[in-house]
Amino acid sequence: MKNPWKDLFKNPLIENPLNQPSEHSRRKFLFKVAVLLNGAVGAVLAVPVLGYLLGPVFKRNDSYNHWVPVGNLEQFPPGETRLGRYRNPEGTPADGQTRTLPCWVRNIDNTQFQVFAINCAHMDCPVHWFPQSKLFMCPCHGGVYYQDGAVAAGPPPRGLYQYKYKVAGNQLMIWAGELPTLSTQASVAKPGSKTCLG
Repeated sequence: MKNPWKDLFKNPLIENPLNQPSEHSRRKFLFKVAVLLNGAVGAVLAVPVLGYLLGPVFKRNDSYNHWVPVGNLEQFPPGETRLGRYRNPEGTPADGQTRTLPCWVRNIDNTQFQVFAINCAHMDCPVHWFPQSKLFMCPCHGGVYYQDGAVAAGPPPRGLYQYKYKVAGNQLMIWAGELPTLSTQASVAKPGSKTCLG
C-alpha cells in the first residue's frame, strides 16, 4: 500500500535534479568569475582615487618651480604695467598653447619690478589692467586693485599674488611653475613690497 504522507515530506534538495554535482560546480565557477570581475573593476576604480590621495606625498616640491623668462626689459617700459607671458616649466609638449601663461609686469623704476599673477584673489578670474585709471579690475565680481596690487574695492580678501623675480642680463625672470597662492613661497611678500631674490 502506498504511503500518502511520503509525498508531503520529500526532501526537495535530495530529489531535485538541478542539484546534481555538475550543476553545483558550475554555480561555484560562476560565483568565482563574478568575484574576479568585481575585484578587477574595483582595482581599476581605485587607481585614480589612490593617485589623488597619495599625489601630494610624491610631489616634487624642490623641482616644481624654476626661474623662467618673462621677456626682455625693453618690453616693460619704466612706470608702466604690461602683460607678460611665460612658459610653464612643468608642462609637456602635448599642452600646446595652454602651457603659455600670462602675468602682469609693473616696471616701477627700471630697477624694481612687480610681477602679479593674472588671477583675482577672490575667485581666480583674470584681472584686466586699465592704464587710464591705473587700476586692475576683475570682471567677474567687481574686484578692484591699485597698481601696486593692493585691494582698492570689492570682495577680494587680499591683494594680487606676486611672483618672485630677478633680472638676468637683459631678461626679466620669475620663479614660476606653481601658481602663487598664500601657501606657496611665491606669495610671501605683501603687495607693494619688493620681491626680488637676485
